[in-house]
Formats: sequence, C-alpha cells, structure tokens
Amino acid sequence: MALYEHTFLARQDISAQQAEALAEQFKGVLEENGGSVSKVENWGLKTAAYRIQKNRKVHYIHMNVDAPAPAVAEMERQMRINEDILRYMTIRVEEHEEGPSAMMKKNDRDDRPRRGGDDRGPRPERKEEKASEE
Repeated sequence: MALYEHTFLARQDISAQQAEALAEQFKGVLEENGGSVSKVENWGLKTAAYRIQKNRKVHYIHMNVDAPAPAVAEMERQMRINEDILRYMTIRVEEHEEGPSAMMKKNDRDDRPRRGGDDRGPRPERKEEKASEE
C-alpha cells in the first residue's frame, strides 16, 4: 500500500467536535476499503489566506494515511459530496514523518538574537541628545 499525507479544510460554522467527527468518518471510509490512518492531527481553527466560499476561518485536519489508491479515491469522492469540506489535498510520500508535524511543533523563537543585544554594539547618540547635554 502507498503512504499519503491528507489535509482537509472544514467550514468555520462547525464545532471542533464536529471537525473531529469528520476526521473519524473519513478514517472509517479508509479502513472499510483496506487502508489505515496512523495519525490524525487537528491543527485548529485558523484564518485562511483568502476567503473560501464566504469562510474566512477554517478548521484544518491532517492525517497520515497508509491505503491503496481506490480507498483514497473513495474518501476524496465522499469529501466532494460533503458540504462541510471546503478543500482537501492528498499527497503521496515515501515515508511519514515521526513525531508532530511542523504545524503542531511549538514555535520556539528563542534562538534568535535579541534586539539591542551584545551582538550589535552600543547605540549611537543622536544630535538632540548631544545638544541637550551642553
């Protein structure tokens, strides 16, 4: 069987529990057709880059899938029918990443140098400061 990464976007009107239920529904479709889902991640309600069918925010759900092509085709067919699904994308991959995806990792920005730190040197004096000292 082939490995896939599948992400779909659901309407903002549904609750987080309903979005999880959609993921379980499509996971069931894959399992009925001989596939399996190794990981399901709910990335949450996020602002989309542009409006999709009058929705500014969408629920993002990501799944790692190990299934034959007909099972994925059946899942995508059912997603086209479902009015709560706005967009979906399935990509075939060589292997699934271990651990959380990039969207789930903590945004650790502490490795950046601090502004005004020791790496820049002293701040130059402005002309107004020099004039007031005299």
